[in-house]
Amino acid sequence: MSAQQHPQIRRVDSDGVITLTFTRDEKMNAVSPEMLDVMRATVTEFAEKDEHRVLVFTAEGRFFTAGIDIGRLEDGASHQTHSGINLRREYRRLHLLFDELEAIEKPVIHAAQGPCFGVGVELSASCDFRLAAARATYALPEIINLAVIAGSGGVSRVTRLVGPHWARWIAMAPQAADAQKAMIMGLVHEIYPDETFAEDVQKFARSLASLSREALGLAKMAIDAAASSDRVTARNFDRVANSLLINSDEHHAKIKAFMDKANRKK
Repeated sequence: MSAQQHPQIRRVDSDGVITLTFTRDEKMNAVSPEMLDVMRATVTEFAEKDEHRVLVFTAEGRFFTAGIDIGRLEDGASHQTHSGINLRREYRRLHLLFDELEAIEKPVIHAAQGPCFGVGVELSASCDFRLAAARATYALPEIINLAVIAGSGGVSRVTRLVGPHWARWIAMAPQAADAQKAMIMGLVHEIYPDETFAEDVQKFARSLASLSREALGLAKMAIDAAASSDRVTARNFDRVANSLLINSDEHHAKIKAFMDKANRKK
């Protein structure tokens, strides 16, 4: 196991799992430009190196995150950066990070141990799996706090996940959702007890890390293909994917292990 400490975000590598933990509790884990830089560098390395199998985003302290660090953004802003072109460029940088999380052929987990607002929800919607502690809540308060929408995927990605019915509730109303309601909405896959949350998240991550890398990657691509294409195209993708996997040494080893076990029972 290896660990890297940054003043605002900690990285731990263990058993093929990279865990990035927000550690800026004094600022309610508001996401700063420095934190985004660490996230971008980690995501690039995660995508490129085979030994990294699963990526986990989590936090410690009162909040998963209260959202983007508005004060830091304003401190570094000039009148020029408020132009539409420059603002869209900054949005695109954040979109590209979230797009990469969606595109990487490896599992990415969002694990909210507490309230998750704004960019935290946008990050979660870009991940493959969303796990919540019992005390977690989810909100997109941009309309209330800033008179803007959640423009880094908080509307588009969340709507794709939960549908327009619940998107109106969380992104337009905008109403917060506790962990139970977030699960009903389809935003959260599983809720773990607060007391064992970190342990339960790592157990789930290690279970993913133990699975076939190729099968996981193709499953992720097949799911995305099914969600964005017609039924015939999606079924064809399934067949092509399995034609590759069935000819793999890993598949043959699984079949042999199954047969050996069956023969021992005779």
